[in-house]
Amino acid sequence: MWQIILCFGITFLILEMMIPGIFFLNFAVAAFLCALLSLYIKSIFVLTVVFCFLSVILMYTLRPLLVKCEKNKKQQTGICAKYVGKRAKAVEKIDKNSGVISIYDERWQARVRDEQIIESGSDVEIIDYESIVMFVKKVD
Repeated sequence: MWQIILCFGITFLILEMMIPGIFFLNFAVAAFLCALLSLYIKSIFVLTVVFCFLSVILMYTLRPLLVKCEKNKKQQTGICAKYVGKRAKAVEKIDKNSGVISIYDERWQARVRDEQIIESGSDVEIIDYESIVMFVKKVD
């Protein structure tokens, strides 16, 4: 009996990998737990009820927790977390078409969104980025 339930769990894991969304993972975990319980409980009816109960409980506890962790991970990584909102120094004059800033001993292409011109040596704040270009505003 436990082998069949284990196959269901593996099937749910494969579905989760093919269709990401942290939906089938709940069923996979419930199936694996039921496979363990099937070593002690032989009634298919009881195991079905336990599987349904575990699936609902996991859907309301595990899924929101994993979705929250995934959102936090996206917010804490990448260029946005490292540069946006940070202060830098203008190495060259920055306008709408050209400019260079220095931050963390790195040189980045910089632009302003409006018509202002930021002189070399000014402090700037990074407000956005596109590819390898940082968009900045002057810090008063």
